[in-house]
Amino acid sequence: MRDLLGSLSGTADPLPPRAVVITADDGHESVYSDMWPLIRRERLPVTLFVYPSAISNARYALTWPQLSEMKDSGLVDVQSHSYWHPNFHCERARLSADAYRALVMTQLTKSRDVIARRLGGPVDLLAWPFGIHDAQLEQWAREAGYVAAFTLERRAARRGDDPLALPRYLMTDRDRGARLAAIVAGDGR
Repeated sequence: MRDLLGSLSGTADPLPPRAVVITADDGHESVYSDMWPLIRRERLPVTLFVYPSAISNARYALTWPQLSEMKDSGLVDVQSHSYWHPNFHCERARLSADAYRALVMTQLTKSRDVIARRLGGPVDLLAWPFGIHDAQLEQWAREAGYVAAFTLERRAARRGDDPLALPRYLMTDRDRGARLAAIVAGDGR
């Protein structure tokens, strides 16, 4: 991920054609049971975007020791997906402007602070919950210390993209075989 960000900003060498960055959102236990063995075997760098309120609390979620083990491998970077994964559209509609700003800032800073305290290292990347973002949210993310954030816009990231609204492909079970090859080749939608 850091190589991609450097390449996009022009502070690092360009990536090879069709380079892929692997991310996984939410922090489900299947990342440890299913993905982690593949990451280790293939030596694949991966960025996980987790919401800390679930970690070691929800039955479906990873635990802090599992995240620590993966991060300590040097293959997995753990970053923010907000504190409890709110739908910012719904929250904006139900809260006053001041209460909404307070909620967003808490979501952004508490997530970053908890992950950094538990696992160490910089936490300055964010995956927008549900891919929801706008100019105001991007500004608040910048104020909270994030240098890049990721949407669910289904296309490849390009130089010149807003670093707080970088696109990613949401991959599903349908994205395999020829469909995956088309995405990697730059022809997938």
